[in-house]
Amino acid sequence: MSRPQASESVLLRGPDGAIEALIDVPGTVRGIALVCHPHPLFGGANTNKIAHTLARSLRELGYAAIRPNFRGVGKSEGAHDHGGAETEDMLSVIAWAQSRWGSLPIALGGFSFGAFVQTRVAKRLADSMTPAERIVLVGTATGEVRGARSYTTEAVPKDALVIHGAEDENVALANVLDWARPQELPIVVVPGADHFFHGKLHLIRDIIARAWAPR
Repeated sequence: MSRPQASESVLLRGPDGAIEALIDVPGTVRGIALVCHPHPLFGGANTNKIAHTLARSLRELGYAAIRPNFRGVGKSEGAHDHGGAETEDMLSVIAWAQSRWGSLPIALGGFSFGAFVQTRVAKRLADSMTPAERIVLVGTATGEVRGARSYTTEAVPKDALVIHGAEDENVALANVLDWARPQELPIVVVPGADHFFHGKLHLIRDIIARAWAPR
């Protein structure tokens, strides 16, 4: 059994300076995946286990999976902007990826604050006539969340894959259902899972594989 390929570490040029990123590249690249980590002011980074799980799952589907560090994390420059400047940064990462691999299908993956940012990225891509082919969001930050933060989360396409833990202590499942209801957007609820999916990361991989693996 071969060992997993190590992630490539790069420094990209963003609107306000460097953006540090990890890249997981499959043998044959069929698409570009952008994966966003949880809140940078609460310890979020591109090495987060759920971000890592999303990246590896998307790589297995043939996407070159890019995990940037949000501004202010690691070697990424710039100041936290509650999702505004972060959205511009992520769009610049996609533009860089397209310069490297061409205009391939785009997938977006995000966890918690990263999922919130990806809803904004998805809206911008749709408005620019290059909509994301696939979207997977885990523990999506929406409404009032733990720590007295509040998020106005954008709507996503009806085929987006939204996964949430039934026992999420940071973002109540009720918040996500309230966000999804007017969109008529199905939610995949994982019984017993907390916000960080402790002991249940394999279920995220399984859900993605069942939904998107070629048949």
